[in-house]
Amino acid sequence: MLTFKTSKSRENILSNIRKGLSELPMPIPFPEADSMKTDIFSKTDLTIEETFAQAFIQLGGKFVFCDNEQVLMENIYALYESRGWRQLLCSDKRLNHLFENNKLNIAQLADSAIETADACITDCEVLVARTGSIMLSSKQYMGRSASIFYPVHVVIAYANQVVPDIEDALELMKKRYGTELPSMINLNTGPSRTADIEKTLVVGVHGPAEVFCFYINA
Repeated sequence: MLTFKTSKSRENILSNIRKGLSELPMPIPFPEADSMKTDIFSKTDLTIEETFAQAFIQLGGKFVFCDNEQVLMENIYALYESRGWRQLLCSDKRLNHLFENNKLNIAQLADSAIETADACITDCEVLVARTGSIMLSSKQYMGRSASIFYPVHVVIAYANQVVPDIEDALELMKKRYGTELPSMINLNTGPSRTADIEKTLVVGVHGPAEVFCFYINA
């Protein structure tokens, strides 16, 4: 067995530490989870939607409020035209039908074989107000790739999808899927960013450089 030599003074220090530790009282039992719940975050007069929008914008996201789906179509078309996009994908089949019904031939169904699109539209599972995060999962069509593979990620969300905090989002997922939870649940918080190289913040390295959230108040 390998042994290490220690000086007398070092051994005395270690001995005193061991003695001190042995005299400490036993730690108290871990408290119940419910007793640990506390509101550590500052109070706000903002609505839950305003809280999400504020946090999302502070993270670098672009929030667009839409009164209804007709306004949503108009706003997406305006974004498409202003950016001069050539190829816009949409991973939500229902939204693709919405484009067709509004005679907007600007988006096509997302396909993993398409690698050069300018942007991709997806739906989402939940919006988390406090953190400004968007929860996505593998249960969505192309749920593992549509939100991260293209330069711009456009998220479509509705009023009934906003919850106060992450705990509430997970509870909603449990109610929605029961024992068949998705194999991947992802919490996207703002555009992709990293400071791995010389501590310089770079956006869009490991995912989209821009994230839009079109919020439909209906």
